Amino acid sequence: MWRTRAAAACVICRSLANSSYGIKKKSPLQNLHLVSRSIHHPYYPSSKFQRPPLRISIQQFSSLNRLPLHKTKLLNVKHGYQSHRNFWLARLASRLLKVRYLILGSAVGGGYTAKKTYDQWKDMMPDLDEYKWIIPDFIWELDELVDFEKLLKALPDGDDLAKLLPDFDKIGESLASLKGFLSPGSPGETAFRATDQGYDNDKQFKKVSDKEKIDQLQEELLRTQLKYQRMLERLEKENKELRKLVLQKDDKGIHQRKLKKSLIDMYSEVLDILSDYDASYNTQDHLPRVVVVGDQSAGKTSVLEMIAQARIFPRGSGEMMTRSPVKVTLSEGPHHVAFFKDSSREFDLTKEEDLAALRNEIEIRMRNSVKEGCTVSTETISLSVKGPGLQRMVLVDLPGVISTVTSGMAPDTKETIFSISRAYMQNPNAIILCIQDGSVDAERSIVTDLVSQMDPQGKRTIFVLTKVDLAEKNVASPSRIQQIIEGKLFPMKALGYFAVVTGKGNSSESIESIKEYEEEFFQNSKLLKTSMLKAHQVTTKNLSLAVSDCFWKMVRESVEQQADAFKATRFNLETEWKNNYPRLRELDRNELFEKAKNEILDEVISLTQVTPRHWEEILEKTLWERVSAHVIENIYLPAAQTANSGTFNTTVDIKLKQWTDKQLPNKAVEVAWETLQEEFSRFMTEKKGKEHDDIFDKLKQAVKEETIKRHRWNERAEDSLRVIQHNALEDRSISDKQQWDAAIHFMEETLQSRLKDTESVIEDMVGPNWKKRWLYWVGRTKEQNIRNETKNELEKLIKCNEDHPAYLANDEVTTVRKNLEARRVAVDPSVIKDTWHQIYRRYFLKSALNHCSLCRRGFYYYQRHFVDSELECNDIVLFWRIQRMLAITANTLRQQLTNTEVRRLEKNVKEVLEDFAEDNEKKVMLLTGKRVQLAEDLKKVREIQEKLEAFIEALHQEK
Repeated sequence: MWRTRAAAACVICRSLANSSYGIKKKSPLQNLHLVSRSIHHPYYPSSKFQRPPLRISIQQFSSLNRLPLHKTKLLNVKHGYQSHRNFWLARLASRLLKVRYLILGSAVGGGYTAKKTYDQWKDMMPDLDEYKWIIPDFIWELDELVDFEKLLKALPDGDDLAKLLPDFDKIGESLASLKGFLSPGSPGETAFRATDQGYDNDKQFKKVSDKEKIDQLQEELLRTQLKYQRMLERLEKENKELRKLVLQKDDKGIHQRKLKKSLIDMYSEVLDILSDYDASYNTQDHLPRVVVVGDQSAGKTSVLEMIAQARIFPRGSGEMMTRSPVKVTLSEGPHHVAFFKDSSREFDLTKEEDLAALRNEIEIRMRNSVKEGCTVSTETISLSVKGPGLQRMVLVDLPGVISTVTSGMAPDTKETIFSISRAYMQNPNAIILCIQDGSVDAERSIVTDLVSQMDPQGKRTIFVLTKVDLAEKNVASPSRIQQIIEGKLFPMKALGYFAVVTGKGNSSESIESIKEYEEEFFQNSKLLKTSMLKAHQVTTKNLSLAVSDCFWKMVRESVEQQADAFKATRFNLETEWKNNYPRLRELDRNELFEKAKNEILDEVISLTQVTPRHWEEILEKTLWERVSAHVIENIYLPAAQTANSGTFNTTVDIKLKQWTDKQLPNKAVEVAWETLQEEFSRFMTEKKGKEHDDIFDKLKQAVKEETIKRHRWNERAEDSLRVIQHNALEDRSISDKQQWDAAIHFMEETLQSRLKDTESVIEDMVGPNWKKRWLYWVGRTKEQNIRNETKNELEKLIKCNEDHPAYLANDEVTTVRKNLEARRVAVDPSVIKDTWHQIYRRYFLKSALNHCSLCRRGFYYYQRHFVDSELECNDIVLFWRIQRMLAITANTLRQQLTNTEVRRLEKNVKEVLEDFAEDNEKKVMLLTGKRVQLAEDLKKVREIQEKLEAFIEALHQEK
């Protein structure tokens, strides 16, 4: 067989060697090694082999021989030379096969490395499912809107694209032409070694090339990762902006896309609404939640922090820190943040300053929720925590159960904590997370008895033993811990038992260090090594997974039943509303407040529509009513007692100046402010026929009182008003007869009013006259008889002296008293003087009225300054000055009202309404009644039912 192969090879070699084309070149087969020639031609000794002289240029070996060779013409051998058996085709084929294997191996290795690197990069990338809402809906519907098949048909064919590519065959031929195949006179093995050396360089080049490709791929991956990181940052920024836009009211009518909420956030919103709707947690609220209960300082807050993976709660050494229930909603998110439901601020839980601020905010909210005289509060604080790797659930941290009330606590603190714990645990679907301190004696536990009362079968209780590290050190018998975990020591039953370690007791420890310490402890603990504890019963991580699974199992089992219960409640409330209020809309408290707010603002705007004449008439009338007594008693009457007109005018001017400087401007501003209040009250309390809704009366009254309390008149108004009034009173020039008659009319009305009041006072003093005594069968009292006798005696005195001054002399008082005593009437001098004051006042007013009648024809004498006339009408001029001052003051006050004060009052009303709108307690107090409460309940039940149905739908989709 070997000979057959050798003979065949010899035939091939002879045919190749004998082929001659007239060119003096040797065949590449002559470059074969001597060993190969001895194998192919054993009957040709190597010593007899003669090499013909070279007739061509030296071949240069370079890296170009790595390129694939194209079909090459055989080199001609000059006639007369011995033909050599060179197998250059086999050698070329073997080298090409080696190159193929190298390329194939490099491709497979590089592909595997690239796939592995891609998988690592893919694992490092965050989950972008939560950001799908950012992409508009029409992007996902492009395949329906755009016909991609038509686009593909419109693109050029592959043949047309291939024409644009370069001709790789021509490029290969050009590179091959640069190669040579002959060496410069060295033996055949030299050329072979050069070729092998080129092959080694080629192999090294391949290795270097693969390494460079891997480096390039890694750099590309890093660049892609940075690109996506920047994209994520941009998306997060846009996400925050979009959330702000969604939270704002759509005043401009712009349609805003609703944010897609996570499942746990939807469920947490339902619980928040329920807490507002039913604070007592009656049978209506049976939705699941994880209730964290335990003795004080048992470590329940630390367990909750380990589950939330952040130190978010305030801490204290031995004192009560949890003073109110704290609802914590845990959900998964790209960033570890926390925020309250009623606040837009986000606390970055990876920063220590934000953690400190969050703990401080929780402590402040707890203290603010506690009423005066109490230690704990039933008000729930709602907190949401998002972060990578967090288990989705809703937990409620309750105040720790205590056995003794210490100093500084309210006497009912213990009972209040027990009632809060029972209220949460009596929910049949609530999961009870019972925290027991492992470092204290089990007999001192209080919470276990409470839990066993609420859940005697242990169908919804998870028992957690904390501080196991201290328990292992302190407990003499480790089997006691095993008995606790197996549920044999306590009388209570539970679904599962867990043992955890929540740190070394240092409040400054981080969550990561506590986790490391917990894992290290359980790895080295004898409890695990001796199989007293099972691996799935330790660490807070396993506890968190178990609680989350139990929570969602309970949610799926009970949420539809609760939705049906609220649906039935909604039907009952709607039926009750239709029967009681068939023609009224179902407006809740906030909607009713908005309606009342609009009505109040409309009524305030009505103040600007009051005519100037109406303002001036009211102001002038009210101001004169307020100052008329002062004008008559302190200005007119004293001046009228003077002897001549000069003294009268001097006295009037002095008293008017004093009055203007001290009292009049302030009195005018008071009158204006009271007038504004009266008009405002009239508009607020005025009933508007059938459209009037008395449910707003209490709110309107409160708004009116608070607005009046806040309003302050402009302080500069009195200064400007003082100058105007002073100038008006200094003017004595009556321009025409009409003004003169108006002044007389004003004076007569004033005097008649005063005379009427005086007559009424005298009648009260002396009793009824003889007509009333006969008609109404009434009599006089003894004092009234004395007053009547005194009155008669004083009237005789005035008749004797019509020019009698305003005051009685002492001798006149004595004379009157003696005259009365002669008629057996004993009277006190003070009674005589009081009676004289009223009698003389009536006499003076009647005389002044008679003087007014005489002065009706005195305008002519006034123009001549009463020259050559016995008639003097200075009192008419005084009342004209007063009347003109009242008109000018009323006009000035009207301008201040309409230009300034009404607008300021409207602003105050808006501020009061805004304050009331933010104060829910105030709205509850002012908008009350069965109708309001029924509408509130109906709104809440509808909202709860709708959110529960949306949550159930999302829950089914997640399944």
